[in-house]
Amino acid sequence: MRERYVLLGLARARVPWFRAVGQWAASASLPVEFLRCVSADEVRARLDTGRAFSALLVDADVPGLDRDLVAAARAAGCAVLVVDSLEASRDWRGIGVDAVLAPVFSRDELLEVLGACARAVDSAEPDLRPDRTPSVDQPSGRLVAVTGPGGTGASTTAIALAQGAAAGHGIPRRNGSADPVPDVLLADLCRRADQAMLHDARSLVPGIQEVVEAHRSGTPSAAELREQTFEVPERGYRLLLGLRRPRHWSALRPRAVEAALGGLTRLADLLVVDVEADVEGELETGSVDVEDRHALSRTAFRRADVVVVVGEPSMKGCFALVRTLGELLEFGVDATRVLPVVNRAPRTPRQRAELTTSIATLLAASADAGGDRLANPLYLPSRKVDEALRDGVGLPAPLPALVARAVQAVLDRAAAPAEPVEPEPVPIAPGSLSAFSGPEPTP
Repeated sequence: MRERYVLLGLARARVPWFRAVGQWAASASLPVEFLRCVSADEVRARLDTGRAFSALLVDADVPGLDRDLVAAARAAGCAVLVVDSLEASRDWRGIGVDAVLAPVFSRDELLEVLGACARAVDSAEPDLRPDRTPSVDQPSGRLVAVTGPGGTGASTTAIALAQGAAAGHGIPRRNGSADPVPDVLLADLCRRADQAMLHDARSLVPGIQEVVEAHRSGTPSAAELREQTFEVPERGYRLLLGLRRPRHWSALRPRAVEAALGGLTRLADLLVVDVEADVEGELETGSVDVEDRHALSRTAFRRADVVVVVGEPSMKGCFALVRTLGELLEFGVDATRVLPVVNRAPRTPRQRAELTTSIATLLAASADAGGDRLANPLYLPSRKVDEALRDGVGLPAPLPALVARAVQAVLDRAAAPAEPVEPEPVPIAPGSLSAFSGPEPTP
């Protein structure tokens, strides 16, 4: 069968170029097969069939044209061509679009663009090309994720880390600047976000929703991102507020979340994220919705240079801390990049040694994914944190300095950022499935 271009088309009703391409394809004026789609969901459904497509030709004004749709097309080996006015201000290249066409174009112009960006395929040929998903730029600054099982003071520990780093306790600047004080950004990525309350924020807009939405169809500049944050002069860092309602996670698309975290890490020398320890995805639950619900936390843990896990020194607290550590190690977080923290710890060395032994024993019994390579817990003394938050002043010493120096020690100990570990296949032992089959016939 003669090779031709297989195009997916998506546009608003009665758009002239959409009708013209269909006429060219029907009259064989162009060597193309033009498949019209009525929605972005239909485009995704066709891409998931496994058939090879040359390009997605899409109008700039259709609903659903965002970074996720472009990434899905490129992951299927399909070039993305957007029809938009040349005066448009949207950064199409920044979200992975291959080319931009004017609203009025000729057959020769379309054929020239297809020859440069797409590949002619047999309409029945399966697509065996490798993944063309654009790689996310490596972050320029450090990313530290602070989490915990709940009720342990993880949010206040994140504040202490941001305050200590902004005061110059151990965390250097990324570019070797003579100014020893780094730029620090604290971002609230929890579904049930509390940083607005802890900082007595009188306005809940803008926040992480606006940052993710800005990355959905473009790449905002550093100045535009900085406008989405609030300055906290009493503690020396900037704050990005979280979701206004827990249900608003449904407005966050995974690719846009990935791009947003990349943009935030380029904005500051240190990005501290307050995040929940929810890492279940489609692989564990069989539900894509669950993975999308946890997109903020899963993306943060994948990109984090250090993961700080905060617990408290009770029997239930130790158990919850170990359970959270095990879940993160199973998710693929490198054990050498995890810093356990015990908040409101006892003062005597004997009690702290007992806690260290208890945590190590529980880890050895419940986790086999590198728990023996974890750093010893950092013990934070009890201080009047609530009073400082109520008065809007800096957290009391020595909390900020202790956390910042401990995080820098983990950074110094760790090597390059580790990739998430994919689960290895488990071989089936001979005879282990005998209960599901009948006896083998004897010769």
